[in-house]
Amino acid sequence: MNATTTRRLTVAQALVEFLAHQYTERDGRRHRLINACWGIFGHGNVAGIGQALLESQEALPYLQGRNEQAMVHAAVGYARQCDRLSAQAVTTSIGPGATNLVTGAALATVNRLPVLLLPGDTFATRPADPVLQQLEVPYAGDVTVNDALRPVSRYFDRVTRPEALIPAALQAMRVLADPVDTGAVTLALPQDVQAEAYDWPEEFFADRVWRVTRPAPDPHSLADAVHAIRGARRPLLIAGGGVHHSEAEDALRAFADTTGIPVASTQAGKGSLRHDHPADIGGIGHTGTATADALAREADLIIGVGTRYTDFTTASATLFAAPGVRFLNLNIAPFDSHKLGATSFVADARAGLEALTMALSGHHVDAEYEAAYGAAKADWERRVDAAYGAEDESVRPSQTQVLGALDALVDDTDVIINAAGSLPGDLHKLWRARSRRQYHLEYGYSCMGYEIPAAIGVRLAAPDRPVWALVGDGTYLMNPTEIVTAVQEGIHINVVLIQNHGYASIGGLSEQTGAERFGTAYRFRAKDGTYTGAPLPVDLAANAASLGMHVIRAATVAELRAALAEARGANRPTCVYVETETADTVPGAPAAQAWWDVPVAETATRPAAVAAREAYDRHAAERRRHL
Repeated sequence: MNATTTRRLTVAQALVEFLAHQYTERDGRRHRLINACWGIFGHGNVAGIGQALLESQEALPYLQGRNEQAMVHAAVGYARQCDRLSAQAVTTSIGPGATNLVTGAALATVNRLPVLLLPGDTFATRPADPVLQQLEVPYAGDVTVNDALRPVSRYFDRVTRPEALIPAALQAMRVLADPVDTGAVTLALPQDVQAEAYDWPEEFFADRVWRVTRPAPDPHSLADAVHAIRGARRPLLIAGGGVHHSEAEDALRAFADTTGIPVASTQAGKGSLRHDHPADIGGIGHTGTATADALAREADLIIGVGTRYTDFTTASATLFAAPGVRFLNLNIAPFDSHKLGATSFVADARAGLEALTMALSGHHVDAEYEAAYGAAKADWERRVDAAYGAEDESVRPSQTQVLGALDALVDDTDVIINAAGSLPGDLHKLWRARSRRQYHLEYGYSCMGYEIPAAIGVRLAAPDRPVWALVGDGTYLMNPTEIVTAVQEGIHINVVLIQNHGYASIGGLSEQTGAERFGTAYRFRAKDGTYTGAPLPVDLAANAASLGMHVIRAATVAELRAALAEARGANRPTCVYVETETADTVPGAPAAQAWWDVPVAETATRPAAVAAREAYDRHAAERRRHL
């Protein structure tokens, strides 16, 4: 019997070596599962993972970040651009370095996007207790701050012995590569264990391929789905993020061409069809188009493909209003396929759509229905043109005119990134997506500060594509630090920084709910608690320049067009700074086409809140359970 060949390495060295040999494979194409490791070093990882990365820079490249949450955002942006087939790791010190991961981990898990978190942890052997930054919990000696990552991780383990790394690392890779269970994966690494040596079996470091399969639909489920579609007079398909993750865009187009069924999209699914495809009717839900939402209210069958049905999509359970409306959900995750009392159709999105298209050969919606939604689509496009247009290009632009100027410049290769504020609503309604990965909206967690680091991740995944991070002033102030990373590494991203002197989105919501825009403006505050009309003397463009970005200021629509063109042609990180017009006389995006449930005070003394509650009660009465 041959003795097992071993290699003596520290735990951190073994983990880095292991990660360098992990691959995914789908449709015969192989990808590195962990492409690189982001890191900020401190006690807890500098002498462990840090030393191991130094020794293995060719096997696992290192990327330096400035903020731990931002590093997770960058890794998530990378994973999404790679269709979840390749991911990145993030390592931190113990204490605040580790807890700064929590928001990023929640974002990854909510959006079902893979990221490997490697926070340092306090000593497993407890030679001194407590150590610097250690959380002391009187009722449990084995709890550390890293336990805060448990509820926002799809898999969590604490490696307290060297030999425990082998099963923990394998489980971590399994989850990262699983299209149903993926999200944030956390391996908490006590600092003493990271540095401990162990004799590792060579098999642990062999190339390992995690095959990402395309589960085919069950024949009986397929028959049920075909029956439901053939029996529907006004079907509507909702494309979610699962269409992109599965690379099912061509299959969806073939389905729409065959059946004539209109296709609306969630924030994550926008771009599943090109904007100019006859069946594409734009975004759906609270931030959707009038065309999509009107069809949704009258549809007798909703076909959800790769969607989670968030409250923005369903207009807080008020959108699908037809008395006999039924649901058919094609989803790789059984958890999502059963939502809204649907006929469950569990399969990979591409495999399921291809099977449906073949089975529905010869079936097409009524010509009258197709003509009606086509006319509504054309009418909406005219409204988009009106919002984008600027009769006088010598004046300050509105936010929608900023989008119009960008829309006129980009081609199929550009990627636009956004996550929070008033921009997601305008983009979902107005943006004309030209390619499958052009529209990159993080709206599962809608995290302010996501855009700039995510743009870096996207550019790393797609170095030949122009990448635009669209940020408002509120979002910029949350997390501008990774500008320095882009400058240091020469990662050409474009930041469009829109200054409107406050939280525009929440300001509008505050007004609608009777809170009268309280606490949403960036203005000087008087002694009586009121805010004056003067904006704060804050120069965000100068701030971006001080961090190393090339900054172009645009004061008018004409200057904005020139600035955007210059940025797109630049070869360094560039910021286009524009102050937007907020006056009511300036054209903007059409108002919300559907409701969103934000509870309003049931009793109040101020008239605005009383009126808002009356409106809330009217809308809330329209909610329904789909069983």
